[in-house]
Amino acid sequence: MKILKNTLKSALNIRTEKDYPIKGMEFIDIMPLIIQKEVFAEIIEKFAQEIAKNKVDYIVAPESRGFLLGTAVANKLNVGCIPVRKKGKLPPTTIEKEFTYEKEYGKDSLALPKLVGETYEGKNYYIIDDIYATGNTMKAIEEAIKSLGGKVTGKAVIMNIVELNNEKDIISLIDINEE
Repeated sequence: MKILKNTLKSALNIRTEKDYPIKGMEFIDIMPLIIQKEVFAEIIEKFAQEIAKNKVDYIVAPESRGFLLGTAVANKLNVGCIPVRKKGKLPPTTIEKEFTYEKEYGKDSLALPKLVGETYEGKNYYIIDDIYATGNTMKAIEEAIKSLGGKVTGKAVIMNIVELNNEKDIISLIDINEE
């Protein structure tokens, strides 16, 4: 892993695991950045400063590490947080939209929960996650939100693996190449 950009002042303690979750893949574990309270606080502050530049009604955060980031940022900005769940984690009556998409190592299915007392239409959403590889998770979430009449005003991640995508409109705190 070669670091191309790092906007964090804190030390980068990132673990990697070869051949996980499948042979040929390298798992990048950003949990040490969340475990260290100073680093986590810096990440949340940087996200909040960036997102505050946009009109946002909800932070959208995919399972599972996105939950940690999304709820903290939403709380700091005093906006709602929508946890996007994996298929089968929500009862059918609480799902607004379910969708399937391709990941680096297979297909996945996610579900947007119903909002409370309102619809997705006409609202502004900002998607936050831990790592951006091919970007298919965020792209699928964005398409689902658009199909419900919402607008995605931005996307942010802790780490962007730039050689796996050509995304220009994502905010990342760390850019890497897998070398």
